[in-house]
Amino acid sequence: MHSTGTVTVNGQSLFYVVQGNGRPVVLLHGNGGSSYDLQPTARVLEDNGYQVYSVDSRGQGANTPVSEYHYADMAEDIYQFIQFQGLVHPAVFGYSDGGNVALQMEVNHPGTCGIIVTSGSNIFPDGVGYGVIDGFKAMAPDIPPLVQMMIDEPVMTFGQMRQIRCPALICAGEHDLILESHTREIAASIPQGETCIVDGADHTSHIMHSDRMGHILVRYLRQKGY
Repeated sequence: MHSTGTVTVNGQSLFYVVQGNGRPVVLLHGNGGSSYDLQPTARVLEDNGYQVYSVDSRGQGANTPVSEYHYADMAEDIYQFIQFQGLVHPAVFGYSDGGNVALQMEVNHPGTCGIIVTSGSNIFPDGVGYGVIDGFKAMAPDIPPLVQMMIDEPVMTFGQMRQIRCPALICAGEHDLILESHTREIAASIPQGETCIVDGADHTSHIMHSDRMGHILVRYLRQKGY
């Protein structure tokens, strides 16, 4: 059974979808996307006995666009969403920007997450390889606000990752836009961090229109007794 709703948190109206029953898993989509992008993942989680909260990030999906974007603001949105829903130490999965938001939230509000899983996420712009950021800069002077955020942010450190206490699975595709070295260093910096490099996948192929990430998530959650 699926239900949808909107909630106002941190001054923003956020659209969300809830499906399934069981322990909570919050899903956070990538830059410019929506909760719909993660429906293949959500369905696998639902079928395996989890209650899934898929959230449209501020200014994206079904939400009204905003003039500028910052990961810290989105992290505060999701923190307040979790508090509003009464979720205690939920598992949080973030794809791309969504993973940046999940990590930023746990840095800013330690102990919020019971488990973090990310895929294709970075903690500073240099973690993105293959000239992607330079390509974004070449769009000047007409750089969209969501792209400007990726040029300037996030601004986290490996030292901050060392303060994250919950288990964390840091994933990326074998051919991801995020440098594999960056992915591995994030995981190595988190005391309970592990790396998962998805064979043959790029930044999106194991997530968009694919249930592959859902099965990776379920295996990890069960491994951690969640």
